[in-house]
Amino acid sequence: MSLELLVGQIQIRERTGQGCVAENGFCPDWIADNLDKYWSPLLEHVWLSVVSVAIGFLIAFALAVVAHRRRWLTGPILGVTGALYTVPSVAAFLLLLPITGRGNGTAIVALVAYTLLILFRNITTGLRNVPAEAVDAARGMGLTDRQVLRRVELPLAAPEVLAGLRIAFTTTVGLATLAFFAGGGGLGELIYSEKAGTGGIRFQSNVVVAGGLAILLAAVGDLIVLGVQRHVARWQRVAQA
Repeated sequence: MSLELLVGQIQIRERTGQGCVAENGFCPDWIADNLDKYWSPLLEHVWLSVVSVAIGFLIAFALAVVAHRRRWLTGPILGVTGALYTVPSVAAFLLLLPITGRGNGTAIVALVAYTLLILFRNITTGLRNVPAEAVDAARGMGLTDRQVLRRVELPLAAPEVLAGLRIAFTTTVGLATLAFFAGGGGLGELIYSEKAGTGGIRFQSNVVVAGGLAILLAAVGDLIVLGVQRHVARWQRVAQA
């Protein structure tokens, strides 16, 4: 009777993965049982990353267009965006808390600040690498500055602009794992906190799943922007051929 009870206990322990959890190992059973709890944080992470990069792109694009027309503004803008980029990420989230409070808004403000330098540099570089002959020819045809920007400069600058977008998105996905310090949620809340229910950062399976989802999100976003880049810049492949 006692032997049957012992065998039963061993079977239950293996099925629930409790032994593996207690030993802080990589536990497939625990992952399979708890995978659904990552769905909501993953959606929060996607929201934080996409919205932050979108807002950062709009701001950086406006600044880059102005700096493209007024070259003397490039240095001051690079100085400000560079200073924002050098602020330690955890410090940025915590410093914003007394001003904007806990929540997604604070996390997005900080994440947007980190995208500006990357996007501004790539957009200005792309615009300035447009051959002067192409711009002169467009102006010779009577196009206004706005038409030259839309029809000539932006299409030719697209590879550099979208390359910057890829770097900004990948960087933002990584930084967003710290957004939980500002109450922004995301996958970092499961990596660093006790919400995984098994000891937070000390539990390897939890770190592997949450970290793996963040890497997967960055890879998917990069592939999507790369696809857009290849579609928009088809002229580049034709020119190289």
